[in-house]
Amino acid sequence: MLVLVAPGQGAQTPGFLTPWLDLPGVEDRLREWSAAIDLDLVHYGTDADADEIRDTAVAQPLLVAAALVSARQLFPTGEDFARLVGATAGHSVGELAAAALSGVLSEQDAMELVRKRGLAMAEAAAVTETGMAALLGGDAEVVLPHLEKLGLTPANVNGAGQIVAAGTAEQLAALAEDKPEGTRRVVPLKVAGAFHTEHMAPAVTVLGTAVEELAPADPHTRYVSNKDGAVVDSGKDVVARLVGQVANPVRWDRCMETFQELGVTAIIELAPGGTLVGIAKRALPGVRTLALKTPADLDAARELIAEYATEGAPRA
Repeated sequence: MLVLVAPGQGAQTPGFLTPWLDLPGVEDRLREWSAAIDLDLVHYGTDADADEIRDTAVAQPLLVAAALVSARQLFPTGEDFARLVGATAGHSVGELAAAALSGVLSEQDAMELVRKRGLAMAEAAAVTETGMAALLGGDAEVVLPHLEKLGLTPANVNGAGQIVAAGTAEQLAALAEDKPEGTRRVVPLKVAGAFHTEHMAPAVTVLGTAVEELAPADPHTRYVSNKDGAVVDSGKDVVARLVGQVANPVRWDRCMETFQELGVTAIIELAPGGTLVGIAKRALPGVRTLALKTPADLDAARELIAEYATEGAPRA
C-alpha cells in the first residue's frame, strides 16, 4: 500500500522550486495562487534567500504549493489520487496539502487558508522570542520529563528517536547547555516560533474564524491526522483538527504507527522531500521510501507507484 506524505516547515531551502518551473503549467499555477494570496511564490521559491523563506508567513504557503504541484505531476486528478494512494498525511503545515490532495479542500481553499495560517502564526510568534530544536537520539521516557523540567513543550514527537522541543529562547538555550541523557545532538530548526504550543493560541482563534466560510468535503482517500494518528473520514472533523493542531503537538510517531497498521509498503514524500522519509527509514524498516526533491525524481516515483499503488484503495 502506497502512502503519500507532505513535509512541514523547515524543509524549504533557497531556490528549491527552480527546477519545477520548467515543467508545463507549474509556473502558471504558482502565479495564479500568488495572485490569490498576495504572495509571490515564484520569487520566494527561486530567488529568495534563506532568511526570507524562514519567515513563517512565506514558508508555509511555499511548502504547501510545492507539495501540491509535485503531487500533480504524479496524480493529475483527484480520481487518480483516490485510485492509487492508500493513505495520506502531512507533517504540521503539510496537513493542508494532504487535505487538498484527499479532496477535503480545493487547492485554492488550501492555499488561501495556509496564507492566513502563516500570517496568524507569524503574528503570534512575534509576541515572544521563541523557537524549536530537534533532539536526536535518546529515550522518550528520559527526554519528555527533561523537557518538562525546563518548561519546554514536546511540539513534535516524530518517532525514530526524534523529538522537537519548543519554547522561549531562554528555555532553548538552557536545553542546549543541559541535554537529556542519551541525546546525541540538539539541532535548532529553521522556524520562527514555538509552533504547536500554547504560544500559538492567538492563531487558533484567527483560523477558527477563517474556516467558517469553507465547505469541506469528506476525504476520498484515508486522511491520517497529526493529532493522534487517527484516520479521519469527516471533512468537517479534518478542518477542525487543522485549526486546533496549530497549538497542539504533532504526533508523527502515531501517524507512522497507523501507516503500519494499514499495511504500508511504500512511502513517497512530496517536494521538498527528505525529512519524513528519513524518519520512516528508521521507524518503518522494510518499507520502500522515496523523496521528491527535484523533477529528476519523478520517474523513480512513477516506478514506485506502478509497483506499490493500491488500486481502488478504500477511503476508510
